[in-house]
Amino acid sequence: MECLVDLGWSRTSTTEVARRAGVSRGAQQHHYPTKMVLVAASLEHLLEAQRIAYETAFAILPPERRNVEGALDLLWEVFRGRPAKALMELAVAARTDEELRPLCRDLNERILQVILETFERLFPSTTLPDDFVPTMLRGIFAMFVGLSVQNALDDDADGHQAAVLAQVKSVARLIIPAPGVAGPGTGPDTGTGTGPQAAAPPPDDTA
Repeated sequence: MECLVDLGWSRTSTTEVARRAGVSRGAQQHHYPTKMVLVAASLEHLLEAQRIAYETAFAILPPERRNVEGALDLLWEVFRGRPAKALMELAVAARTDEELRPLCRDLNERILQVILETFERLFPSTTLPDDFVPTMLRGIFAMFVGLSVQNALDDDADGHQAAVLAQVKSVARLIIPAPGVAGPGTGPDTGTGTGPQAAAPPPDDTA
């Protein structure tokens, strides 16, 4: 991951990985005979590490931030982090690398699946249509990818990315309101809501 972020795909080599890891070339090749085998293992590690880091970070948020706005803030932090930059480097490089492309062909879908599974754990009580959530998260994912590319270039020097995130959170708050707030379609006369409900408590450490 460090090599991908610091050097890019073209300059990442198993020799440099071994040097940074403090192991011999022989030991590295014993576990990962080729660069592609090493990359495949790295992908699995990065995806799982991202999921665990996100859920853990959400679980320790103060109660007033355990909502969809807090979740989006954390997701944006994930997209700006070094593991996400490593995954982005692989995705971009795979466009023109015939050997890397098959390995990364479903990378976006796998990341989306992690985001969807995490969303369902964090917000299990929503009444959103089944086909709405995946499409909504796909749109957010695509937007955050674009924002993260720009952020890697300018670190949001002019605040444009923060402004976009604020607008997205405003819309998300209407779709998934905080605890005790009526969602769309909730009628005061009936006392029953047809709109999405608030986030449930965060998952425990074993999630």
